[in-house]
Amino acid sequence: MASSQGVVDLSDVPSMDLMTELLRRMKCASKPDRRLILIGPPGSGKGTQSPIIKDEYCLCHLATGDMLRAAVAAKTPLGLRAKEAMDKGELVSDDLVVGIIDEAMKKPSCQKGFILDGFPRTVIQAEKLDQMLEKQGTKIDKVLNFAIDDAILEERITGRWIHPSSGRSYHSKFAPPKVPGIDDVTGEPLIHREDDTPAVLKSRLEAFHKQTEPVINYYTKKGIVSNLHAEKTPEEIREEIAKALK
Repeated sequence: MASSQGVVDLSDVPSMDLMTELLRRMKCASKPDRRLILIGPPGSGKGTQSPIIKDEYCLCHLATGDMLRAAVAAKTPLGLRAKEAMDKGELVSDDLVVGIIDEAMKKPSCQKGFILDGFPRTVIQAEKLDQMLEKQGTKIDKVLNFAIDDAILEERITGRWIHPSSGRSYHSKFAPPKVPGIDDVTGEPLIHREDDTPAVLKSRLEAFHKQTEPVINYYTKKGIVSNLHAEKTPEEIREEIAKALK
């Protein structure tokens, strides 16, 4: 709670919470700064691994869609420009998105670096991102490429079931709920997302191969790509990530 002088009053914060935060900060202080990009087709496991990487390395997670929505809601100058484009049904320009990433990087939670997920999707975006980081005196340290065969993805995605209110996900083959179609925790029905169909996946994969694979080549030339075997179990992928980020 903030007092009238703007000083935070910690007297009402439970000691356990203070200790947990203090220990987290001490642990984070010794971590090297890192700026990471996660690249991979839909269903390759980026969403499973990014929260783990974020906590382990004390990074902030910059998801461009979320950041755009937040900037629009906060009515920042860039957010207002983004809203104007969206209201006209236009795509938000690469320069605007890079500007919003630039703003987000200045938050205290991004002090040790960030994970970018869902951006850059094109080589032009990658170049603009590099130019912006160069002005800040930093650069991308590592690109984690979640490499996986299209056929494996189809099996993964079409068997996926989601609990809408919590975001918990299940898989009819790999992680089934105790009762088919029912969330383990709440007993509420699970849904099959509209875009988790073979037809939608096919068009998303085509876009990924066409637009985003050149981005992997762009960063490979810089020598900063680590290729992960994304068909493996989450635990095995986590080990590969730990090796890549040593």
